Amino acid sequence: MSSATLSIDLDAIAANWRALDRMTDPATQTGAVVKADAYGLGADRIARALAGAGARRFFVAVAEEGAVVRKALGPGPQISVFSGHMAGDTDMIRDLDLTPMLNSVDQLTRHMETLSGHPFGIQLDTGMNRLGMEADEWAAVAGIVMQAGPELLMSHLACADEPDHAMNAQQLATFEDLTRGTGIPRSLSATGGILLGPDYHFELTRPGVGLYGGLPFEAARPAVRLSLPVIQTREVLAGETVGYGNTWTAEIDSTIATVSAGYADGVFRVLGNNATLWAGDVPCPVVGRVSMDLITADVTHLNEVPDTLDLLGPHQTIDDLGTAAGTIGYEILTSLGARYQRRYAGGGA
Repeated sequence: MSSATLSIDLDAIAANWRALDRMTDPATQTGAVVKADAYGLGADRIARALAGAGARRFFVAVAEEGAVVRKALGPGPQISVFSGHMAGDTDMIRDLDLTPMLNSVDQLTRHMETLSGHPFGIQLDTGMNRLGMEADEWAAVAGIVMQAGPELLMSHLACADEPDHAMNAQQLATFEDLTRGTGIPRSLSATGGILLGPDYHFELTRPGVGLYGGLPFEAARPAVRLSLPVIQTREVLAGETVGYGNTWTAEIDSTIATVSAGYADGVFRVLGNNATLWAGDVPCPVVGRVSMDLITADVTHLNEVPDTLDLLGPHQTIDDLGTAAGTIGYEILTSLGARYQRRYAGGGA
């Protein structure tokens, strides 16, 4: 088989959820963010594993993602939609019992006119200037909203991965001012906010990247392994070059392995000559450019070339690879390509 294998540890994801849940007061509910196909890992399988661990509230970006999660979980668990109630979503929201997090007066009006009595939440902008009602909008409609009985008031922290950033305290204060005395459950924290401590937890947290082994949750169990099959090895003489553009030249006679993956699979081109593959515990530097379907690595130092080399695994996390690519672990995860053979372990897989 020439397709790479993406192994997903459902038990690790469940353990990460339980660990984050233990960081909050027992009265605080811990949800789970499974947007973007559970950060590229498969929302149906991930949602079921998290439900098995105890999660009862799930968050997605758009209603169509909610449909996938509802099909996986069936009736019961609450599925909240960050993008709110968009035009054209009404039937899906009603039929699949989704909970839109309304972001504007326009969305509030649409919801009241088309699905009066259907559960909803409100997203408030506390300074990120991305989604949610601003303070003046909220003041204008708060009375109407409270009469309708929202399920949740939420906002989102802009700098939670920087614990000492002044923006965290500023947003916390704003959120408290906007929601004080409402008696409605509140949520401010994703993974980073949970780590900021109990002042940020309120009645519900909604971890995302920490479930999948990403920073800022340093204690997270790694959840993925990406193994790339070796298609061919060749001997390259000193002075010969490898790959497009002749960007790597062998200084000594070398053994080069060509593996099956490339930028079509979410392995960014910038990783050429700037990343590492692993043969068990032994690093093998990527040499030459990452091309659409192929990557080359120097395996001269190996006694025997294995059938596969790992790009992600115990020695190289999503954040390690993100650093090498000049990005973040989130982007590494959500860029993982459709050609990978996804294999699930644990969680009743």
